[in-house]
Amino acid sequence: MFDKSKRTALVTGASSGMGKEIARRLIKDGFQVFVAARHVDRMDDLVKLGARSLRMDISNEAEIKATVDAILREVDGVDVLVNNAGFGLYGPVEEVGIDEARYQFEVNLFGAARLTQLLLPKMREKRSGTIVNITSMGGKIYTLLGAWYHATKHALEGWSDCLRLELAPFGIKVVVIEPGLIETGFGDVVANGLLNRSGTGPYAKLTQMVAKSTRAAYGQGRGTNPSVIADVVSRAVKQSKPRTRYVAGKYARPMIKIREWFGDRMFDRVIMSQMR
Repeated sequence: MFDKSKRTALVTGASSGMGKEIARRLIKDGFQVFVAARHVDRMDDLVKLGARSLRMDISNEAEIKATVDAILREVDGVDVLVNNAGFGLYGPVEEVGIDEARYQFEVNLFGAARLTQLLLPKMREKRSGTIVNITSMGGKIYTLLGAWYHATKHALEGWSDCLRLELAPFGIKVVVIEPGLIETGFGDVVANGLLNRSGTGPYAKLTQMVAKSTRAAYGQGRGTNPSVIADVVSRAVKQSKPRTRYVAGKYARPMIKIREWFGDRMFDRVIMSQMR
């Protein structure tokens, strides 16, 4: 059993990539860490390090409630919540089904929101806590055929800003992490989904270009190691006054600045120049 007197964290999407590295780092920092994901067996390595694994589909209300209930039976809430679970749905707006688009929002926004709602009462009682929302540089920029994915990340950014203001009087901090190109399975998921959905038809040429570009950007050490994001999370949760946002990982800072400084038309050209 975890000790109610010790600092406790919950990391979602901890079965791989950034979530796994964040959980590993928080354990190293001395936190008691609950890890949640759909595939519990993929978190066995974290369990060996001392984590408590919980099966949770972030799009499933019953499983979100069950996860929170399991945590509250053992400890008095969490001190740190890392909303990391998410995935990338890419495809032409015309060809992505609305049900698929809704699911993208369920995973990338509404699941995190519901989990936060259920854990907030204990944070308010203690008048402390840190909520870390993993968005993306995609919450500030856009890419070809990524309308639904970027919509969720832009929404999570705005949601986080409002949440930060309303929770400040209770001593609860809200931090946004905006990763760039991170070495995870994101690239293959995006490329395969694109080709399966729109590899033929009116958007075939665009689809094939984006899939090729995405595969070229990921894998074989081209991206940033997820441990870099784990280090940023570790630093943020230790600070009494963390930044509202942290930008980290390959391309994140320059891409965000290009759009900010040069505007949409120039950014459009930058994006399209990669589609060859």
